Amino acid sequence: MKKFGIAGLGALICGLVIAVVAITQFPLSALPEPGRLETALATRAKHYLVHRNSREGIPPAPADRQASTKEGERLFGTECGACHGNSGHNPTDAGRWMYPRAADLTSRESQSYSDPEVFWIIKNGIRLSGMPAFGKVESDDHIWDLVFYLRTLPRAPVS
Repeated sequence: MKKFGIAGLGALICGLVIAVVAITQFPLSALPEPGRLETALATRAKHYLVHRNSREGIPPAPADRQASTKEGERLFGTECGACHGNSGHNPTDAGRWMYPRAADLTSRESQSYSDPEVFWIIKNGIRLSGMPAFGKVESDDHIWDLVFYLRTLPRAPVS
């Protein structure tokens, strides 16, 4: 039993040393683009957490999707276009200066979220990402309007 205790303590110390070395090697600068591993891990974690958090408390969507989409187009220019650009896929200077950069809302990755997940993201924001929470400044109906409008954005041309 004593051997397992010593081995466990040794493994814990090794894990802590590896974690400290990894943290000290992590670049803090927002100038370079993140690497593939960082991007993959952050994207997976974000998708998991958004999915988990959006399972409850999402109000029903408005019945008139067409009118909602039209209102969403109006709101998009004032609420979202400042960072994501009016097309949703060409971020403005403000969106390019964020870290991570403002998302391309027409991308497969962005469009892969379900409607309730997009609603949750717009309402609650995403901490440490530059995505603000609109839940205190916009009504639930307006947030649904934005969700519906986002689904109509044309895909960006492949370059």
